[in-house]
Amino acid sequence: MTSLASPFTDARPAERLAELAAHLRPLLGDEAVIEDPAPRYAGDTAVQAPDGTAFLLVLPADTAGVQEVLRLAHETRTPVVPRGAGSGLSGGAAPSTGAIVLGLERLTRIREIDLLDEVAVVEAGVITADLSAALAPHGVFYAPDPASARLSTIGGNVATNAGGLHCAKYGVTRESVLGLEAVLADGTLLRTGHRSIKGVTGLDLTQLLIGSEGTLAVITAATVRIRPLPVARRTVLARFDSAGAAAEGVNAISRSPVRPAATELMDGPTLTDIDAHTGSELARGESTILLIELDGYGVDEQLADLTAVLAAAGGTVREIEDEAEAEHLWELRRSGRGSGAGGHRLGEDVAVPKSRLGEMFEALPGIGRRHGVETSAIAHAGDGNLHPSLALPHSEDHAPGQLPAPLLAAADELVRTALALGGTVSGEHGIGTAKRGWLDLELSPASRDLQHRLKSAFDPHQLLNPGKAL
Repeated sequence: MTSLASPFTDARPAERLAELAAHLRPLLGDEAVIEDPAPRYAGDTAVQAPDGTAFLLVLPADTAGVQEVLRLAHETRTPVVPRGAGSGLSGGAAPSTGAIVLGLERLTRIREIDLLDEVAVVEAGVITADLSAALAPHGVFYAPDPASARLSTIGGNVATNAGGLHCAKYGVTRESVLGLEAVLADGTLLRTGHRSIKGVTGLDLTQLLIGSEGTLAVITAATVRIRPLPVARRTVLARFDSAGAAAEGVNAISRSPVRPAATELMDGPTLTDIDAHTGSELARGESTILLIELDGYGVDEQLADLTAVLAAAGGTVREIEDEAEAEHLWELRRSGRGSGAGGHRLGEDVAVPKSRLGEMFEALPGIGRRHGVETSAIAHAGDGNLHPSLALPHSEDHAPGQLPAPLLAAADELVRTALALGGTVSGEHGIGTAKRGWLDLELSPASRDLQHRLKSAFDPHQLLNPGKAL
């Protein structure tokens, strides 16, 4: 490749991006190189780059195209922001001026479905729900199930180690990924892992890349585990007087032989908010709901045991026999809105050991009172992952584009409370830019130093998603 480093280094951002675009168009096609991207490419669901941020959007159609982009970025020392569907909630896809946003949305092939090895080989741009739809006729499914499954991509899920509703039984994304195809910062193609269930050759680069948020390499395909569709499913709704009582219900399930596929908790303020925005009738005073899915063989026996333990814990239990009603309830959970719709709202993501879920719910109202904000929460209760919502009404004198200080202070206390209970800064949304300020609370200096040295080994010029995650 002809060296272009010198003129790109010295040019102003607009000129530099124009030269990058001119070099990439003959390699990737005009449709893949966009100098005036739509605003949605300027970040993700949570964080957008400041107005006026100049960046180049490149949408290669295959792994070879990704390699071309990264070779050029490496030669010209251009920052690269990998991007899936932009459904992230931590600012991991927000570009800086002069960067290339490398979108993987055109890498949409399901390369292979192997029922005997129980794997599928899937490109990074495949929508999670589309993979499930492709697998269903074969009698199998892909277990990771983020609430954004209809929007999010496999590559984005892997890059953030996405969670979801079924983590309690089937685990987060890393439990379903056996191998990766990825491109390093200099354009080198890397294949990690294996398609066998077992394999311990060398250091586990697959698990290192999962959850690295695009800071170590750009994931272009994954070999994922697929599982037989459950022979039966049941949905159960259990109502408790409070979130603390519902958390005790979760503990009762843990002491039983039943392991639900999903156990979701929605507190009273969340139910009230869902009702206000959907016309549903879920809220009854301050009551809290556990929405539970059972699956697999022996589901009737599971249902009997579950009903008994939840009733003994003080819950009012009802099996949802109508499939349409059950699906409606799960959709309300997936799309449920936290308090503050129409005002300032900050949605958080923390996790604690599930035995301490009740303590976290007990702490939440006090945090709200101390900072003068409204609080509510939903939780993947089966694995201790909470999504609290912090909200304030709009005020005339507040600076646009910034969250009010009370929300930020409440979020800080929330995170510190989760850590004090043995939890973590982020359960599933990742760090991105939104949570970097809390890393030192959880990670030791030795751990952070080692992670930065690993970053330098993969990306010596610090070009991949700079300023994110680490």
